[in-house]
Amino acid sequence: MTATAVALRDVAKTYAGKGAPFQALANVSLDIAPGSFVSLLGPSGCGKSTLLRCIAGLDHPTGGAIEVDGGPVNAPPPGMGIVFQRDVLLDWLTVIRNVLLPAEIRRSDTDVAKRRAAELLNLIGLEGFEHRHPWELSGGMRQRVAICRALLLDPSLLLMDEPFGALDAMTRDELNLELQRLWLQTGQTVVFVTHSIPEAVFLSDRIVVMSRSPGRVVEVIDIDLPRPRPLSVRESPVFGAHVAHIRGIFEGFGMLRGRHNRDDE
Repeated sequence: MTATAVALRDVAKTYAGKGAPFQALANVSLDIAPGSFVSLLGPSGCGKSTLLRCIAGLDHPTGGAIEVDGGPVNAPPPGMGIVFQRDVLLDWLTVIRNVLLPAEIRRSDTDVAKRRAAELLNLIGLEGFEHRHPWELSGGMRQRVAICRALLLDPSLLLMDEPFGALDAMTRDELNLELQRLWLQTGQTVVFVTHSIPEAVFLSDRIVVMSRSPGRVVEVIDIDLPRPRPLSVRESPVFGAHVAHIRGIFEGFGMLRGRHNRDDE
């Protein structure tokens, strides 16, 4: 294992269209340690998802360089799993078939994949739902299936692009707990995109705060809260101090003034 799981060096991304070019990212440099949980946090349109797609090899920077496990990213790197805001499940396949899709695509050992899929579904609370179809499940359950699918081949790097953004607050809390528990068991490197300050503080080892577009790294914040973290940690002074500090950064952007709904942050 390399000392750095993901290395970003002066990454820039400009989109050229019919009108004036749009610069989404500028001079983003960052090192992500193996086994860490890192959140990308910033205002809408700051390039968080663009940066995640570049790390995933689904898009390509127009400047700078990205390495995963010491190798340049020119295509989706091996050992990567990804979860999007929409679960992207295939409604005509059962839950277990959806989870097994990566193994089928890569022609992995079927028996090993089935055992792993059953283990993951049990871990995430979906035992007994293996033969249901996605359209029979709630939004939170569908996202659990998507997480299982991303973890099936035991990726060393898990990328998550606002996976809980469309869920209600109680389901989001529940999945935050489940994700933390899974991460503590598996030890994967996680890069997590979110708009929610409390969610980022609850889940992360480090938070990368990004500016308005073009997205730049404004500050990297270490979260010094013991694990596992119960939801009640959000009422602690240390948690509150982290939230207040990050809120102050966003207020410096001219955001959040007069807003008090934590879920909107």
